[in-house]
Amino acid sequence: MNDRRDLLLGVIAVATLAIALVQVGIIVYAGLAARRVSRLLDRLDRDLAPLIGHLNAIGRDAARAAALASAQVERADKLFDDVAVRLDQTLSSLQATLSAPAREGRALLSALRAAFQALRELRHNGPRQRSRAEEEDALFI
Repeated sequence: MNDRRDLLLGVIAVATLAIALVQVGIIVYAGLAARRVSRLLDRLDRDLAPLIGHLNAIGRDAARAAALASAQVERADKLFDDVAVRLDQTLSSLQATLSAPAREGRALLSALRAAFQALRELRHNGPRQRSRAEEEDALFI
């Protein structure tokens, strides 16, 4: 039984040694892989740093352009508001300036029209109205 025990103990020792060697190999491989990943990340960082710098510059330029565009739109809006107010004031002033003489001219034309109409009626109805007026005067006592 001693031989059997020694044999099993030897098998256990060999298995433990194999597992230990496999674990050491895995640790060494993991260390190498970590170093490779670290180098890859360093290279990626070196390669992408200028790109990130360019993207930051583009972002700053875009923000500046947007701010300038916003300022220009605000200035244009203020300009159009001022133009609209001044145009409204000008049109109101023009209307006030022209409406008074237009009303006076209309009144003058109406007066002239009425005078011409009265003259026409006198011309057409003049003798008849006199005779009627004279008849009415004669009847008045």
